[in-house]
Amino acid sequence: MAQGYRPDRVGDQIRQDLSEMLTRGDVRDPGIGFITLTRVKVSPDLQVARVFYTTLGNSKARSESAMALERATPFLRRQIGRRLRLRRVPEIEFRFDETIQHQDRIEKILRDLREEEAGRTTSSDPDPDVPNDDNSN
Repeated sequence: MAQGYRPDRVGDQIRQDLSEMLTRGDVRDPGIGFITLTRVKVSPDLQVARVFYTTLGNSKARSESAMALERATPFLRRQIGRRLRLRRVPEIEFRFDETIQHQDRIEKILRDLREEEAGRTTSSDPDPDVPNDDNSN
């Protein structure tokens, strides 16, 4: 019976453990702000784990969080090594997840298009109180 793709299962476990450590405050770096881990992509050979995250705040807060995560990576990797039963602990790479920003941008474009379309239809609709001569026989 297939239990799923092993790198995906390992990635889910790493994401869960890292989230737990960051939530509990195991990392005492003040540069780490409010971070949400969105996904972890583990290479097929289980050697590299790319951890995608988002953070609140402007670009300065984002860069501070990135530097703080970089400083905390060795500690987090050791902690993951203690929790996972793997022959070799994957290298951890933190990457900012751009997909949320892209999604927000696409939603804004779609919203603007809907508003523009609604503006066109209301300006081109005839007055409902005035009879339309095109429909008369």
